[in-house]
Amino acid sequence: MKVIGITGGVGAGKTQVLEYLNNKYGATICQTDLVAKKMQKKGGECFDAIVEHFGESILNEKGELDRDRLAGIIFNDPEELEAMNAIVHPAVKDEIRKKIAHEERKHTNVFIVESALLIEDSYDEFCDELWYIYVEDETRKKRLIFSRGYDAKKVADIISSQPSKDIYLKHCDRVIDNNGVFAETTEQLDCAIKDL
Repeated sequence: MKVIGITGGVGAGKTQVLEYLNNKYGATICQTDLVAKKMQKKGGECFDAIVEHFGESILNEKGELDRDRLAGIIFNDPEELEAMNAIVHPAVKDEIRKKIAHEERKHTNVFIVESALLIEDSYDEFCDELWYIYVEDETRKKRLIFSRGYDAKKVADIISSQPSKDIYLKHCDRVIDNNGVFAETTEQLDCAIKDL
């Protein structure tokens, strides 16, 4: 089984790439954001540690995490963001290792880990290759304004908070250029899969 890490900035079209690889090649897709959300739900592996650190004021009336309230704390205080990451990231990584082992037993051909933090969290430890989905900043801005309804300031803030193109290029084995029409992207993906 080949384990591929896919990363890239917000608005790069990673979701479309994942859907294509799943539909055409039967790749098993694992998105770290979804794994993290599940682990932060009541009864999830990270829930108690988060409540213990931040206090019960971050819970809503159902006793679940109030994501907006929590975001307001962690995105305004670098130390609190670090504390949150220290609880969540190692647990997510362990869970993904378990998923990889499970898929290996099922003789899956391709397992894809999609994460914005692929590089920072050293996912290369268990990925055979890291792929960077590249789209120019201007195109990403237009996509985010159009598809998600974000205003220009929010888009600029998000993009500036993410790693630069140079960091992705330095750490990734392959660049998939997703600036043009998607048919051009799929050609690159087909070649990358053949090379595996």
